[in-house]
Order: sequence, then structure tokens, then C-alpha cells
Amino acid sequence: MHPAFSVIVFTTLSGTGFGLWFWLALRIALGDRAQWFDGLGWALGLIAGGALVAAGVIASLWHLGKPARVWRAFSQWRSAWMSREGVFALLCFTIAFAMILVQSVVIELPDDGLALRLLSCLLAPLCAAAVYSTAMIYASLKPIPAWRHRLVPPVYLQFAALGGGILFGPFAASTLDAPNMIPAGVIVGCIALWLTKRRYWRALDRGLPMPAAADAIGLPARHAISVEPPHTEANYLNREMGFVLARKHARKLRTIAVVLFALIPALCALPAWWLPHGDASPLFWAGAISFQLGALVERWLFFAEAKHLVMLYY
Repeated sequence: MHPAFSVIVFTTLSGTGFGLWFWLALRIALGDRAQWFDGLGWALGLIAGGALVAAGVIASLWHLGKPARVWRAFSQWRSAWMSREGVFALLCFTIAFAMILVQSVVIELPDDGLALRLLSCLLAPLCAAAVYSTAMIYASLKPIPAWRHRLVPPVYLQFAALGGGILFGPFAASTLDAPNMIPAGVIVGCIALWLTKRRYWRALDRGLPMPAAADAIGLPARHAISVEPPHTEANYLNREMGFVLARKHARKLRTIAVVLFALIPALCALPAWWLPHGDASPLFWAGAISFQLGALVERWLFFAEAKHLVMLYY
């Protein structure tokens, strides 16, 4: 498949934003209220998460033929994963905005702490649902076996969790009783994501079940051949569905992706384990930047290595 830069940016930035919201919501829902608002890190984290999600959504509009009609996508939530993704994202924005308003005393409630906990309990699962819906947009497409693989949704969820977890450090580590839990979690997350992605790439290299040309025309027991090419010039399907990436280039890009999204963030998290929170913040930011670059490379490969069954015709 031809990698669309707008979709790559959307899935990486929005995933990290939802991941950051998820961890902040868990912190508020399960943590000690007396430590929630140290330095307003939680509020800045909500704003940063919203900025990442908004930037991703804006980037996704570049891929639409008529962005002015994007509102129509929300009407198909019963059957379309893309519509569900939009609904969940809108709900997440609404809840995050309400949380900021409640704490800023714009909305006065008898017990704002309870209200924030309840809103956080809603925000965390909605963030996970939004990322899962993004993954299912691709995992539900039967004509593309590489996207239909069972590891696609777990990979999307792990990328969101790890990206948000790395950013969670600078915003909220000072509010934790044991701030070294964040570097430990980042290291474990990097290893887990690398292992999951490695299994997925191995499955691609071994070859996914692909129907033959005879299956496409309803003659599975026969051997079908093309007598002549369907046309003499390249067309839209050739450009979008027939993108070819050499295996040697794929291996190099996989190595670059792993170094950026797993190795460097883990190495940044190691010294952050012992350093005080204020001294460790630059390491978290360096790991976050490296992770985003690696996620962009990985997501480009996710599209470039996928093959659409329509190419059987060609």
C-alpha cells in the first residue's frame, strides 16, 4: 500500500495523545487527591494530550477529498470503525475539557474531587476505545492480509500506551510516591513492544495466507494465468495498492524503527530511574522525541509492506 503521510502522522500523534490522557486519567482516578495537582502537571498533561490528538486529527483531514463533509463520518458509528473512532475522540475531548473546567473553578461543584475521579474513570476506557477503533479500521479490512493479522490491534494499543507513558514522566512523576515506577514501566514497555512487533514482522516474512489468482475468479482448484496485461499505463490502483518495498530496505527501516522507538527510550529511562524528577525530565523528553520518530518509521512500514489482493488482477 502507498504510505499516506497524513494518515501516518494522524495515527502516531493521536495515539500518543490518547496514551497520555489514559495514564493521567488513571493517576487521578486511583491516586491520592493531595498529590494530584502538584505544579498543575496533570492539567498541562491534559492540554498536551489534547494538542497531540488535535494535531493528528487535523493531519488526517489532508487525506480526505472533501474535509468539509467530515461531520458525516459520525453518523455511521453503528457499522464503521472510523466513525466510532471519531465519536470516542470527541467524547475524550469533552471529558478532558470538563476536567480542566472543574478544577479551574469555572464549574463549581460540592465535591470537585469526586467529579474529577468520575470523569477520569470515563476518560481512561474511552481513550483505549479510540485507539482500538483506529487499529480496527485497518484490522477489519479482509483484502489486506498484513492488516488483518491478530497482532495489529495489540501493536496500536502498545504504541499508544508506551508513547503516552514516556510523556507521563515529565508531567506527573513529581506527584507519585514512587516516581521511579515510570522509568521501570517505560523499559518494560519498550521490551514488550519490541517483542510484539518482532512477532508481527516474522509473520510477514514467513508469508501470510494469500489467495491465488484462481481463487479470485472462483476457480480455486485450477491454475489461472493472465493472457495479457489489463492496461498499458499505470493507474490509481497501481499507485495506491501496488506500492513495492524491497526486502533489504524493509530490514534497514525495521532496525531504525526499533532503535528509535524501543532502544533509545529504554536507554533514556535507565538513568532516569535514579535521578530526581527535575533532573530526569530532559531524559523523558529525549525518549519521547526518539519514540515519535521511531513510531513514524514503523507506521510507514505498516503501510508500505501491506499488499492489497486487488494486485492479483495485475
